[in-house]
Amino acid sequence: MFSGSTVAIVTPMTADGGLDWPAWDRLLDFHLREGTDGIVVAGTTGESPVLLMDEIEELTRRAVARCRGKLKVIVGAGSYSTAGTVSLTRTLSGLGVDAVMLVTPYYNKPPQEGLYRHFMAAADASEVPVILYNVPSRTVADLLPGTVARLARHPRIVAIKEATGSLSRARETLNACPPEFTLLSGDDATAIDLMSVGARGVISVSANVAPRRMHEACQAALAGDFVKARAIDASLQPLHKDLFVEASPIPVKWAVARMGLIGNAIRLPLVELSATHQDTVLRAMQAAGINLEDQAA
Repeated sequence: MFSGSTVAIVTPMTADGGLDWPAWDRLLDFHLREGTDGIVVAGTTGESPVLLMDEIEELTRRAVARCRGKLKVIVGAGSYSTAGTVSLTRTLSGLGVDAVMLVTPYYNKPPQEGLYRHFMAAADASEVPVILYNVPSRTVADLLPGTVARLARHPRIVAIKEATGSLSRARETLNACPPEFTLLSGDDATAIDLMSVGARGVISVSANVAPRRMHEACQAALAGDFVKARAIDASLQPLHKDLFVEASPIPVKWAVARMGLIGNAIRLPLVELSATHQDTVLRAMQAAGINLEDQAA
């Protein structure tokens, strides 16, 4: 159901802090043109913590209207509150999306049983498939394979975005879950390696900048051609690394702005990429073969 290169899409903003709707349409068209297999609206890379609920709804409606049937549209609906996550899931799952993605609750450090009950409650409220999202480096909550296996029994919980980058974790999760359950990498640098042990694709930051190449690498891996997949990925490794020289999405928003697709605006408490890192990100873009001319055409 979910495979290939799915972009954790950035949210374009204006200098005064509003959302840039013409840039949003332009960005969606760019991914449609470049072969992206899916988009995640209002994920962490989309600055979900600083988006208002009505903004997330409008971003989602516009993405569905422009992209539905052409690529998968997924929306982030998770929070640190179970009641809040249930409410978000109920609302956003009714907007025509292909799935909702639910991050592990952050800050309050729930145990595995708390995580299990949290996700079950949200899945019960959803009208569409649910993708779990495990990113302990940001949330300090680690959704363990045994808990994932319990959750995978729910008919709407169909996949997990696993961002630990651990091959052993990927194998353990896949072995514990039903064969139809999908594992997606949440770490660009190790995505092809995870696909070699059974992951079906990646939810990617780098795909904001190099969507065609990310799509091609994933398609090669899905076809079993890991020589080709790794050759493509080798040129993307500087991008995978240097889009995190500062807290994401600071570098990737700068890069997408440098491509002329969006303005260079981000909401506090994040700020624009520092001048000391701009050459580093630019070199990574060049290594990936990014043509900085006419990307918005």
